[in-house]
Order: sequence, then structure tokens, then C-alpha cells
Amino acid sequence: MPRPVETGGRFTFADWEETPVGPVEAVPRLAHARVTNAFTGGIEAPGTACDYTIAYTGENVGTYSGMELLAGSLDGRKGTFVLEERGTFDATGTVCRFEVVPGSATGDLVGLTGSGGFTFRHGESSVAYSFTYDLG
Repeated sequence: MPRPVETGGRFTFADWEETPVGPVEAVPRLAHARVTNAFTGGIEAPGTACDYTIAYTGENVGTYSGMELLAGSLDGRKGTFVLEERGTFDATGTVCRFEVVPGSATGDLVGLTGSGGFTFRHGESSVAYSFTYDLG
């Protein structure tokens, strides 16, 4: 039976486009964000497609969930896969956990399962991630 593989690296984010959903002055309030990330390291994905729904429960405090499509490679194996992400944030940064959406992997990554996460602190130019996976 294959053993899970641990990998990691860093990612940078760009093109954060956030749009309010519903009343913008209220708390709690909702927003929708489209983001592009670039992963290096174990995951090589130069331009991901990411969609978040954000719930603000205070000033710069809240939770979010979303889906991110990664196209590139994982430890040299080419393909695509989708991560389901859930996180929390406050004035200091963001904590996120993610899992591979079952059945979403293509190419050399078919059968991929796994999970990981990251912690981002405001002011960092890139974010370290960790990812534990199995290719079945």
C-alpha cells in the first residue's frame, strides 16, 4: 500500500478582485473574491483560478471557503486538480486548510487524494504551504 507523500513550497497571490454581496455597511457581511495564485515547490502551478466566498464577522475578521483549480505538476507529475479551501482571518493574517476534491485530478494525477494548509501573516510577499497526498 502506498504511503502518503509530504511536499511543500510557497505561493504568491495576485489579482485579488473582491465584490460585496448584499449590504456593504452591515456586519456580518458577505463578499465574493476571485484570486490568481502562483505555486512553486512540490506544486508547480503558475496561474491558478480561485473563487472564495467570504463572511466578515467584524472589521478584518471572518471566515471563507472556496475552490481553487491548479494546473501544472505535483512533484513532477503533470495534471490538474481542485482544492476545497476553508479558512479564518483577522488583522494579523490568515489560516487555511484544504483538501483535494475527490475525482477532480487529471493526467498523471488521476486518483489523487490529499490535504494541507498554510498560515499567512500580513506583510509576507509569499506564503509557505504544506501538502500531504497519495496517488493511490
